[in-house]
This record gives sequence, structure tokens and C-alpha cells, in this order.
Amino acid sequence: MKKINLYTDGGCRGNGQETENLGAIGGVLIYPEKNIRKEYKQAYENTTNNKMELLAVIEGLKMLKEPCEVHIFSDSAYVVNAYLQNWIVSWKLKNWTRGKAGELKNKELWIELDGLVNIHIVTFHKVKGHADNPNNNQADLLVNQAMDAHRK
Repeated sequence: MKKINLYTDGGCRGNGQETENLGAIGGVLIYPEKNIRKEYKQAYENTTNNKMELLAVIEGLKMLKEPCEVHIFSDSAYVVNAYLQNWIVSWKLKNWTRGKAGELKNKELWIELDGLVNIHIVTFHKVKGHADNPNNNQADLLVNQAMDAHRK
């Protein structure tokens, strides 16, 4: 089984605004055994930071053509803690809701992400954003490049 490292980031300029905002995703897929590295980025209008963080992981996992052992590195507590703290298990047991706490935001993206996670052997790792991890910093750079290019 191939071992993959996936570094992802998402961001949104104007997060919290209903319209007139711009978000983007960025990711770095690394196949250490073959020394192969792939990068991706994409901008999206009228979105949120949380959607971009989720979509960054989703798009990276979609690039894999077969089941792999995947280590996902993200600075998003929103994404990482859903798995490390088993929020996802609780949401699934409550039919993709937060139970008495109400609706689950970004439900469709969580369902898509969980479907992709279940294809692979996935381990989530929380990294500090804008710190000393060069691959996480590259994912952040890709996010900003995608937003800058979209604005031109």
C-alpha cells in the first residue's frame, strides 16, 4: 500500500460575509517512496474558511487513484479534531447532525470527506499554521496564490 503525506490549507478573505468574499484551497501531496510531489490550488467565490479547509482535504484525497495509507497534516482544528476527538462518529450516529445542538454545518462536505477517508487508512495530524513546517507553509502559499490569481 502506498504511503502518502498530504499537507492542506484553506482560507477565505472576507470570511463571515454572505457575499463578495473569496476563498481558496491549497495542498501538497507527497509520495515519499518515489520522491514524487504534486501541488494543487483553486479559488472559490462566496464561501467560508471552514468550507475551504474541508475542501482542501477532499480534493487531495480525490487525487489518489487507489487506497493508500495517508497522513493528513492540517492547521485546521475544525478538520483535525473532528477525527482526533471522534466528533465524526457522534455526528454519524445522530444522522449527520449535532443532535440537540442542531444542524451540522457543511454537512455535505463532511459526508464527502468521510466517504473518502473510509477508502484509505488515514491519520490526521494537527500542525501549527504559519510556523516552521515548510510543506504546510507551501499549502498556505498556494491558497494565497489561487486567491491573488483569481482577483486579476
